[in-house]
Amino acid sequence: MPPTIPTSFIPHPAGSPQQRYKADFAGALSLVAYLILLLTVFAAVGVFFYGRILNAELSAKDAALAKAESAIDPATVASFVHLRDRLVSGESLLNSHVALSGLFAALENLLPASVRFSSLHVLVDQKNGVMLRGGGVARSFNALAAASAAFSSDGRIKDAIFSNITVVPDGSVTFVLTATLDPKLIAFLPIAAAAGAAAMGATTP
Repeated sequence: MPPTIPTSFIPHPAGSPQQRYKADFAGALSLVAYLILLLTVFAAVGVFFYGRILNAELSAKDAALAKAESAIDPATVASFVHLRDRLVSGESLLNSHVALSGLFAALENLLPASVRFSSLHVLVDQKNGVMLRGGGVARSFNALAAASAAFSSDGRIKDAIFSNITVVPDGSVTFVLTATLDPKLIAFLPIAAAAGAAAMGATTP
């Protein structure tokens, strides 16, 4: 039999080409841009509402401050200012006040019983330096040496110099003392002053 000849023919492709995928960079950039825009919008909304909250708190505090200021009595404020000025003035006076009770107590404790002063002068210069000058009588040179050693060991009566030393007929020695004092030795201290007053009251017959 003769071969059958088809009336139509569809050629088959030899091979379909492979599909190539390309990275969609434009789409990725668009997505990132949209995310950034979304975050910016959220941040702007947050800043807006936070600013509103801060303004509300500021208004509330301003109102509370105005209410508190209106409740203040000007006379009370003036009295407090006057009291403060008096306290400052009193502190200044006390700081510059000279009290010799501490010096007398130190001399009484340091000097031997055989040394006594007949005159004492305390000089305070503009730089708060304190100088002591005095004259007195000692029973002997040994008593003066003991007084000088006591001043050196104490440290509050510094640079003590005994001059114009003269021996009188009865064997005693007259002298002149010059020294530098620690300013704290003549400073007014309420506790020390009260203790000194109590001691004087106890020894008074």
